[in-house]
This record gives sequence, C-alpha cells and structure tokens, in this order.
Amino acid sequence: MTGIVKYEMMIVLTEKFDDSELKTWSLNYAKKLQNLSASKISVISRGKQDLEYLIDNQRRGSFIQVNFSSIPQYLDKFTYNLKLDSNVLRFLVLNEQN
Repeated sequence: MTGIVKYEMMIVLTEKFDDSELKTWSLNYAKKLQNLSASKISVISRGKQDLEYLIDNQRRGSFIQVNFSSIPQYLDKFTYNLKLDSNVLRFLVLNEQN
C-alpha cells in the first residue's frame, strides 16, 4: 500500500480571469482534489505575471499554487482534468521533500 505524499503544484492559467473568477476556478479544483481524498489543501494566488515565452499566443498568465497531500494513484486523475481545461496553459507537480 502506498502512503500519503505531499505535493506542490503550480498552475498557469490564461490571464482572462478577474480575481473573482480566479477564486471560483481555484475553489472548484480544490473540491475536485477533496473528492479524490486529498487533504491539507492550500490554494495561493500568485497573481498575473509576464511569461518568458508565448504559450498559446498568451504573453501573461495567472499563477496559482496548490499544496496538498494525497495518495499518488489519485494524482493522475486530477492532472487529466487539468490537461482537458482550455484555461490551463501549463502546470507542474512536485513532491515536497521533508
């Protein structure tokens, strides 16, 4: 049986969101994590920033940091949803080391 792992995820979204829409988007994905038995979910908005290079013809992106704990097998289900979301430009998931 696999244990629970701490993760840190950075998500870059299109800049079209205002603060209210960004908060709603983030809460929806936090709920999806919770439905996949994730715990200790923390969502931090890092604001809009210039991108180093164009991604899907976008020059700026909204950055969201999500920290959570989960069983590794559920991570694939969550990242699959992110891949299908047209608002997501890029995302990166890292294991947090103790």
